[in-house]
Amino acid sequence: MKQDSTRNIAYTVDCEDYVHVVKFNPFESGDACSLIAYGGNNYVVVGLCRFQEEDVEVEGMQYKTLKTFHHGIRVDAIAWSPETRLGTLTPQLRFCTAASDRKLRLFTSDLQDKNEFKTFDGHSDYINDLVFAPKEGQEVASVSDDHTCRVWDLEGNEKAHFVLRSPGMSVCWHPEEDFKLMVAEKNGTIRFYDLITQQAILSLECEQTPLMSADWCLKNTLKIGAVAGNDWLIWDITRSSYPQDKRPVHADRARLFRWSRVNENLFATTGYPGKTTTQLLVHHLGHPQPILTGTAAVGSGLTWHRTLPLCAVGGDHKIFFWVTEM
Repeated sequence: MKQDSTRNIAYTVDCEDYVHVVKFNPFESGDACSLIAYGGNNYVVVGLCRFQEEDVEVEGMQYKTLKTFHHGIRVDAIAWSPETRLGTLTPQLRFCTAASDRKLRLFTSDLQDKNEFKTFDGHSDYINDLVFAPKEGQEVASVSDDHTCRVWDLEGNEKAHFVLRSPGMSVCWHPEEDFKLMVAEKNGTIRFYDLITQQAILSLECEQTPLMSADWCLKNTLKIGAVAGNDWLIWDITRSSYPQDKRPVHADRARLFRWSRVNENLFATTGYPGKTTTQLLVHHLGHPQPILTGTAAVGSGLTWHRTLPLCAVGGDHKIFFWVTEM
């Protein structure tokens, strides 16, 4: 694991495949290291990371692959289950993937003999995002280009089905609001659904398209962020259904928006992969300009560490890590 001073990439991990998606485990797993999963053309790889920013005995970054899961098809999205546990006698890894064949796959492994996966069928078009219920992890929600958001149990049965007015781009489930689901649509609308009544209860408007990605702030349930067109947009849902703050950031259209998990004013956005590079920008709401600019060769995916102001992007046979200030 080498430190990379060019383009201020803090660390890189070499991978055997093109990395289409990368995801830190957002839940406490009972281990001092952080779990990270990345998806390629045929495989999902789960590894452990430890950074010098959290452990003085680590020089730079330590990375170790725990397990490689054969997937057989390109991985487009990954969600971690809160039931993943490492610090127990029988460890359990559980995560779900979305793939280019419009199916969800639920993987469960004890890192030894037990390696199971189930396939969930139902979406009729490309699946853009998925998320586990954050408390118990007994349900998975997914959104698709087929204009639906679906909620599944762990057997693959459909428990709820919301008809959207355009492709579903992002779905979020907040640990403090576990009876609500946030769904962002490509047409610029973000809706909150009550999972008990299965009704829409609140909607936000971008007033611009295409909305490509949205996120619900972990540290402040009233804050929603998104990217649409070239801009990032921020809402305080108590104040208005229109954004309180927005700024043009990516000349070639913005692709992903992710809040930091440790600071409610810190977030990252990525641009569309251009001919050679993708731009990563880290923003702080107290600063007029991005506080960090990075580039990665044809990057994809964007994820924040659970406890550090550190984010990662996948790329061509690599994962790139950037460390920012709080």
